[in-house]
Amino acid sequence: MEPKRSINTCLPSALTGFTLFVVLVTHGVRAVDIHADSEVVVQNGTTGILRCTFKSNVKVSNWTSVTWSFQSSQPDSRFSKSPFNIFHFFIISGRGFTGLNEFEGRVEFAGDIKKQDVSIRLSPTHFSDNGTYFCDVKNPPDVTGTQARTELRVVLKESLPMSTTTAIVAGVCGALLLLVLIAVVACVVMRVLHNRHEYEGCTSLESVSSRAPQPLKKAESNLDGCRSTGQSGQLQGPVIYAQLDHSGSKNSFHKMEPVVYADIRKN
Repeated sequence: MEPKRSINTCLPSALTGFTLFVVLVTHGVRAVDIHADSEVVVQNGTTGILRCTFKSNVKVSNWTSVTWSFQSSQPDSRFSKSPFNIFHFFIISGRGFTGLNEFEGRVEFAGDIKKQDVSIRLSPTHFSDNGTYFCDVKNPPDVTGTQARTELRVVLKESLPMSTTTAIVAGVCGALLLLVLIAVVACVVMRVLHNRHEYEGCTSLESVSSRAPQPLKKAESNLDGCRSTGQSGQLQGPVIYAQLDHSGSKNSFHKMEPVVYADIRKN
């Protein structure tokens, strides 16, 4: 079943048609360049801004008008088959008109049409607002041009994407944390290498010190040997051999016994 259109919808449409007829008769037809955000994500129950700007070859006049339409992305919605006008704004009247009761009191003009800004504010947003929004601007004689479209996504707070500022801050903090981690690892590695170098130096000194006294001991032992040899040489005197006569007679056979006398020299 198609939604009922209120009187507020019929009146702006009739005024727009009359304006276009007058302008097209008196001026030539030109194009309007319209731009809008490709996607807007807002939290459910908060305020969403649907931005739209335009460029025209002529200045904004009292005949300039703006129309916003909505087509739901939910298959079971009655607004999913085709776009429905939800908001009209005319400079000549200086006010906006809501096209559907579902958006009554929730849509308002948030731009400055003299600065070619025709954005609208939607508050509070509902999950049923998910869909495509079309922005159309007529600035006679520039009345043709492609409508700009914006995809609106109403989500929970947990599903909100990270903002650009938050992403930059998070990236900088992550980089600083990485640099600190690298510095700590480098300090630990340098300390380990330094301690290992000191340990190897001490081991080398101990090896040298343990090997150095050995020639000294050998020299001392040689010196001791020399001293012992010297002392033995000093204690041993010349050997004297003599023969003793034990017969007691002059004519008997003399039995001789050798006797060794040692001359012991004292130190």
